[in-house]
Amino acid sequence: MARKKKEENLGGIGEWIVTYGDMVTLLLCFFVALFDTAEVDVIQMNQMVSSLNNIGMGASVGGSTLSVGRLAELGNSINSLPSMEKGKMLATAKKKAISLFQPEIKSNKVRISSDERGLVISLASDAFFKPASANINIDDTRTMLVRLSELLKSRELQGRKFRIEGHTDSSDTDPEGPWRSNWELSTARSLTVLHYLSDFGVPEDRFQVAGLAATMPIADDSTEEGRAYNRRVDIIILDEGHL
Repeated sequence: MARKKKEENLGGIGEWIVTYGDMVTLLLCFFVALFDTAEVDVIQMNQMVSSLNNIGMGASVGGSTLSVGRLAELGNSINSLPSMEKGKMLATAKKKAISLFQPEIKSNKVRISSDERGLVISLASDAFFKPASANINIDDTRTMLVRLSELLKSRELQGRKFRIEGHTDSSDTDPEGPWRSNWELSTARSLTVLHYLSDFGVPEDRFQVAGLAATMPIADDSTEEGRAYNRRVDIIILDEGHL
């Protein structure tokens, strides 16, 4: 009789449902811990969110299934799957780059990030160039540049386009020096990096080159530390929208 009263308190649902619910919650936490955000399938993620939003809204509400219907599968096959595959390739390339340049990342010679343009590999100008110079310290950086060229030639980046952007801080160039302004200096540094990567086997026709002077700072240009961050050459592995 006591067992019957407990089931009535649970709305006619047996006590086993509590244990079952705990088990499902633990499984969800387990798979969330395994989830790799670097390789998100955007379409399936949207389907999951839509499905969860519709839980409890009644059987009359459609779209609560995670299975892909014929029309969705057709759309994915025509438009989305190639982009999804290339996105995964770019995520794999980012992991590979972080592994390849781990020593330089620790010493702040290289920074790796992602933005709307694609995968960005930033070379700290102070580590690669002499002050107010476009000549690379090749004796100190050859090994790193060879590794960079091998990454750009890798299977994951086959068919990708690259963009080299030179950046400076806002300090004026020496009027007695070879550079009229930071525009010339930033462009010359981009071209120098291009020539070395080309010498190491990356085809020149896969590159775009730009010198942006101090127009795109990433840190406070009023401090020496911030100016050091802003002096950089970015090698950008372009995504589909910025080719």
